[in-house]
Amino acid sequence: MQNKTYGILSLPVIVGALGFFVDVYDLLLFNIVRRSSFIDLGVTGDAMNTLGERIISWQMIGLTVGGIAWGILGDKKGRKSVLFGSILLYSLATIANGFVTTVEQYTWLRFIAGLGLAGELGASITLTCELLPKEKRGIGAAVIATCGIFGTTAAYYVHILSNENWRLCYFIGGGMGLALLFLRVAVLESKMYDQVKDTHVPMGDFRMFLNNKERFFRYLRSILIGVPVWYVIGVLITFSDEFAKQFGISGFDQPKALMLQYLALAFGDMTAGFFSTWIKSRKKTLFVYYGIMFVFMVAFFVFRGGGSANNMYLICMGLGFGSGLSVLYITMSAEQFGTNLRATAAISIPNLVRGSLPLILLLFQALRHDKVFADYVTAAWVTGAVVMVTGFISVIFTRESYNTDLNFVER
Repeated sequence: MQNKTYGILSLPVIVGALGFFVDVYDLLLFNIVRRSSFIDLGVTGDAMNTLGERIISWQMIGLTVGGIAWGILGDKKGRKSVLFGSILLYSLATIANGFVTTVEQYTWLRFIAGLGLAGELGASITLTCELLPKEKRGIGAAVIATCGIFGTTAAYYVHILSNENWRLCYFIGGGMGLALLFLRVAVLESKMYDQVKDTHVPMGDFRMFLNNKERFFRYLRSILIGVPVWYVIGVLITFSDEFAKQFGISGFDQPKALMLQYLALAFGDMTAGFFSTWIKSRKKTLFVYYGIMFVFMVAFFVFRGGGSANNMYLICMGLGFGSGLSVLYITMSAEQFGTNLRATAAISIPNLVRGSLPLILLLFQALRHDKVFADYVTAAWVTGAVVMVTGFISVIFTRESYNTDLNFVER
């Protein structure tokens, strides 16, 4: 079999890891430079939170639309076509972010960057799953995730070392993306995909997720499993400076919290991949990491961030480690669907998860309204309870996919 010729540190895995590194750098860069870029653009006070939520929401909408489009393209035209097209689009959009002079321009360019960023991770995981032996898929995904998550750490230090020159941060991110295009040339297409595309099986038909009840709920559960990760990233960490203020904690640095959370998430992703391979179960591993995430969510709210900036950083790191199920659920999503829908599923699912953030923020905003809880912290933990319960139930009803033979199609 062709898969057996590829090892954990083969070229597709290495290039996928570097691609995810740049992907995460660009994806989370706005969260890191939000304050410094807004100050430079003349945004102050409460508008920083309001406009920050709006720009993040539009970026996530771009990821949602792009996730579906790149996913369909990945099944119709091949996994490599997605990797080339998505990298080119988000690299150019990220460079353009460095030239913005208004919030309106900023919003549109983060939307376009979101469109491009949607294709990278899912296509890499799909290609890796189809190239590696089935007993090594989880470890290969862990290698990609571990290297990739360090993109946030790199973005943080570039921001610090550049003396918070946010425009330079965007130029560097776009430049790294363009450099990746040269490495992608040497990556081969999946033979599993090549064998199926020459048949009469429908490829990348998104309607197939909707016209079959069992497949629709399989797809929906795959999305809901990942939503708690983006609740942690998009609410608790992105607006951790506001939570610190609500908790009466001074001297708290939100970009540092984001960097530390992603550093811990890298180790979480790595250990999740190895742990799921060791115990031979994706589902049991998801339950373990859900438990870790839940414990640190409770600590975040019950102990009000731990009472100090350093303690709050530690809690953020715990939340990050628990969020290490991120690439595991994407791998599990790829394993749930046949070759003719695998890219559509594996690319669209993580982006629909990311795209759930605007809905999470809408729920968060509605719950903190004067006529509901009228309290920022209460609204946040109730929102968290909703997404955690939904995700937990979804895991229960999702089938185990460890060691699944991926050489099948959806009819």
